Amino acid sequence: MTTAPNGAPHSPPPPSSHPLRTIRDIRESLPEDQRRHFDAELADTEIEALPEMLLRWVTLSNDGFEEFLLSRPFEGLEFGARSYDDPTGAE
Repeated sequence: MTTAPNGAPHSPPPPSSHPLRTIRDIRESLPEDQRRHFDAELADTEIEALPEMLLRWVTLSNDGFEEFLLSRPFEGLEFGARSYDDPTGAE
């Protein structure tokens, strides 16, 4: 723990919870079609907004959703039944 200029103690930032540490790491973790979007957004992002933008892309590239879909895309889903196909009794 260190002391801030105004005398209030502050803790160092917590260690990163993701393995992506550089802009290159983030970029290389993205599929090719998303790299173009990342590059375009990076070029247009103001310096003050850069940390938020990078954190959003790290989250997107490291969320595991694609791996989840590829591992068991239809587990627990029932196909063929539609609610409007149920018999309604007397009409």
